[in-house]
Amino acid sequence: MIGIIKRLFTNGREADGPMAEGRGKHNLQVAVCALFLEISRIDKTFTREEMDTLLSILREKYGLTRKDADMLIQEADRELENSVDYWQFADLINNNYSTEEKIGVVETLWQIVFVDGKMDRYEHYLMNKLGNLLRLSHSQLIDAKLKVLHSNVK
Repeated sequence: MIGIIKRLFTNGREADGPMAEGRGKHNLQVAVCALFLEISRIDKTFTREEMDTLLSILREKYGLTRKDADMLIQEADRELENSVDYWQFADLINNNYSTEEKIGVVETLWQIVFVDGKMDRYEHYLMNKLGNLLRLSHSQLIDAKLKVLHSNVK
């Protein structure tokens, strides 16, 4: 009974113990991956190129194996299906990431948006919404976008 109560007040994680930090990190990875997955699908098309980009990001930026990346995507997908909005993901990120780290997440989101070379209105809307939820200014959002666009020109 005590364990159940502890989990209720610690977002499903034990408050202390050697595994608490590891689970917190995993929950954070799920939150970030959920945003990556959502921006990939918001335009109603989830192409092979977008999936390959998402897998590449998870493997290169986060050091995951292909199997771990696949499992993380599955878990993030389940969390998205069970969520009513993006606030729970943004809140976890806000509580654990610095502004620079959040800008890095937004840069990665922009990278996913521009996999197909364009941004549609749904992607535009979601990027603005996520920028606000992550407590980033409009100029930080645009600077991240320009950085990604300029790096793709090379």
